[in-house]
Amino acid sequence: MVDTVSAALARRIALAAQGFGARSASPVGIRQLTALVHRLELLQIDSVNVFERSHYMPAFSRLGPYDKTQLDRLTTGREARFTEYWAHEASFLPIDVWPLFYWRMQHYRDRSAETPGDWSHANRPMLDWLMAELAANGPMRASAIEHDANKRSGPWWGWSDVKIGLEILFRWGDVVSAGRNRFERVYALPEQVFPPELLGRKISTVAAHRELVSRSARAHGIGTVKDFADYFRLKSAPTLVAMRELVEAGELIPVEVPGWGPRGGAGAAWLHRDARLPRTMDAQAVLSPFDPVVWERARALRLFDFHYRIEIYTPEPKRVFGYYSLPILLGDTVVGRIDLKNDRQAGVLRVQAAWAEPAAPADAAGRLAQVLREAAGWQGLSEIVVAPRGNLAAGLAAELL
Repeated sequence: MVDTVSAALARRIALAAQGFGARSASPVGIRQLTALVHRLELLQIDSVNVFERSHYMPAFSRLGPYDKTQLDRLTTGREARFTEYWAHEASFLPIDVWPLFYWRMQHYRDRSAETPGDWSHANRPMLDWLMAELAANGPMRASAIEHDANKRSGPWWGWSDVKIGLEILFRWGDVVSAGRNRFERVYALPEQVFPPELLGRKISTVAAHRELVSRSARAHGIGTVKDFADYFRLKSAPTLVAMRELVEAGELIPVEVPGWGPRGGAGAAWLHRDARLPRTMDAQAVLSPFDPVVWERARALRLFDFHYRIEIYTPEPKRVFGYYSLPILLGDTVVGRIDLKNDRQAGVLRVQAAWAEPAAPADAAGRLAQVLREAAGWQGLSEIVVAPRGNLAAGLAAELL
């Protein structure tokens, strides 16, 4: 018999699995940050820095204000506990997760080898030279390796041959991240940053998929096949194989969630055996567009009835909600979105637009004002200025007087 989990409980399970509802009054330090990343399994990295870079945001959303340099300590240097790889997208992840992607590294290597005209074929001497440079000099940024023969090209990023080569080696796993310096990745040979026992760890593709699906399911609490596959960008077929094994082992429990199926009917889902089933959830946060709670837009719609798109790539006249709108999470519901800009030079947190969903609670503006005061303090900003755009803007401005 398949149990039924209500849509409301599914929301609370998902949020609890993501670390919401457990905020402490104690100062946030290395221990709490480490535990959170291990709970989430990864922090997606993105270059946009309108309010704050995306990998810093999940900890603030769940734990409150913290010292960002402590998270930097966990991602950079010899004592780093996290590394980078193409997990969901480019992401920080616990170092012990890195070997679970050997199969993906091999896939990238094989695809390059089998693709006529691939950049790596004509530039093998460059790749060998880059490996030799890192072996001789230790971890380095691309900008430190570049030399006079390199010519920047490309309409957008303008990456040099050095950067292209390093990124290929990074995808192959021949080069790894040794952290970031002013957001520029520092490259290294694996043996320069990883312990021998990690480099000696061998894991089959099947076993790696099973472990990744297990971690994904734990981070979701409850979800569909597509949810579990998307977390680490897995294909559906190996995800299903892994899920069948996890069901047989009792780690995943098949359930149905009303409203998750076609036309609002009950949909097939799986509950992780260790998932918390909270009776209430009192989250209060703004979320990065790349937060795991909302990054899979179909899941955000299914969980919260929240249709979400960021409008960075939308021409300004066609934008509805703003350039970089952040979802507003109150209780167990996404109740709106807010377009924030960190005006660092003026010391001002600018609310460029604020929008409430139709079912937003009456106290949404007041609770959001509390979040923004914390956000401004976290960013070292002395003022919050609300532009008169959006159906939540006037109420929010009044709360911030």
